[in-house]
Amino acid sequence: MRGILERLRGWEGLLLAILIVVVIFNAVSTPHYLRLQNQINLFQLHIEKIIVALIMTFVIINGEIDLTVGSVMGLAGCVMAYLSEKGVPFEVCLLAGLLTGVLAGTINGFMVSYVGLTSLIVTLAGLIGYRGLARVLLENRSIGNFPEWFNRLGQQPLVGPVPLALIIFFILLIAALIILQWSGVGRLIYVIGNNREVARYSGVNVRRVKMTLFVVSGFIAALSGLLLAARLGSMRGDTATGTELEVITMVLMGGVSIFGGAGSMLGVLLSILIILNLRNGMGLLNITGEIQTGVIGILLILSVLVPNIWRGVKEARSRHRVKRAHVED
Repeated sequence: MRGILERLRGWEGLLLAILIVVVIFNAVSTPHYLRLQNQINLFQLHIEKIIVALIMTFVIINGEIDLTVGSVMGLAGCVMAYLSEKGVPFEVCLLAGLLTGVLAGTINGFMVSYVGLTSLIVTLAGLIGYRGLARVLLENRSIGNFPEWFNRLGQQPLVGPVPLALIIFFILLIAALIILQWSGVGRLIYVIGNNREVARYSGVNVRRVKMTLFVVSGFIAALSGLLLAARLGSMRGDTATGTELEVITMVLMGGVSIFGGAGSMLGVLLSILIILNLRNGMGLLNITGEIQTGVIGILLILSVLVPNIWRGVKEARSRHRVKRAHVED
């Protein structure tokens, strides 16, 4: 609890203040905003993105980036839909979709961890390659006709008014908080993100940690792709295009350093809530999707620029205090 309070005095506190302002503005602007169903819709319409944002937080804090998450979401769903159309048992189709994500993550992780290529180049190539494969599988078609039970899981509540995907998100959020903030694995992720060479000389198996993160990232992206297929009831080769940019925006705006080694899951959660509430508020005010996308683009720029300025100011103040203390002594 003390650690959370300490963070709320910094960047996370500013995010909390922004969130409160956005919520108040939305509540005043439209009478429908505070209704329970709208609050659930606020999450449900973007649930797949915020699930992926959890694992992206780990990857970026570790000093890497995964631009393939949107393409892997689309490819996993397309593999599932393609096999289903061919008459393969649907349970096997779901497993194949998940394994597609694991394979993509393994390829990304191997190229970064063992071949030594930068994750930006590897995952940019993967973004294009995996999306191309999805388009090859489905061409310009939209494939649906999934089993009714599968569609219900994505489109109808599971427990009370809460859908399955939202339950999965909260379970993964709790797990992510525990692992990243209060476990030895989380400390290793931060240490490697700060300085991989120091971590390596300290006996940390840097390759294994990075490999594991990319494999898990591929799996979570594939899971999100299947949840998206269930919610939409169909898949196309271009499904989830551009998802990676909004996911990265959520993470960076949460105060996670693009260079790795800094950030918290609390900040990312607050960032997620800000973006979801902004999108929901703009939707209720009938603001077009193009303008919403433009707003998210501006947030992406600010999410890189402002936290770095914030950290620079804090470091400057810290140096000033140290210098002042030496002068007084």
